[in-house]
Amino acid sequence: MQIELLSTEIEEVKLLQMKVYGDERGFFAETFHARDFALLGLPSQFVQDNHSRSVKGVLRGFHYQDMTAPQSKLVRCTVGQILDVAVDLRLGSPTFGRCVSARLSAENMQQLLVPAGFGHAFLTLTDVAEVQYKCTEFYVRQAEGNIHWNDPDIGFSWPIEQPILSDRDRLAPFLRDYSSHPAFRYPMP
Repeated sequence: MQIELLSTEIEEVKLLQMKVYGDERGFFAETFHARDFALLGLPSQFVQDNHSRSVKGVLRGFHYQDMTAPQSKLVRCTVGQILDVAVDLRLGSPTFGRCVSARLSAENMQQLLVPAGFGHAFLTLTDVAEVQYKCTEFYVRQAEGNIHWNDPDIGFSWPIEQPILSDRDRLAPFLRDYSSHPAFRYPMP
């Protein structure tokens, strides 16, 4: 098996370390293997790959898709470095509103598995970063939602005060508003 699972503060969120084979020519790493993922109890059926490029200081998220198209994401950074964050949005969960974060980079070759029921955000830490992620469900515009990046009820300590945000992320609702009409409940079906 080419994958090592590293523990996180929330059991359902997985940090994956891929085995990297390197020599004077460069490196090789298997970033996804359906059989190995299935043996580890990880999602092994992905339907869409996404690739984004962001400049330093860009913060995207917290994004999710609701139960009409729940989406797990397998996230990796292939250029530069990001601070990748998952927040538990499953109302009733013992970890509701808590976050897991990891610094993903082209150098460390780690990946973060963000399960359905969690919001996802990342901050670009280097001059430029490219993020690639696999999704278990197709993008569905009507299913998308987001939570404010700097929600005091989540209390995640971002290492930036004035990130570059889209209008959608700047105007995102807060967790208290989400709680009155949650997209996810614990336990997930």
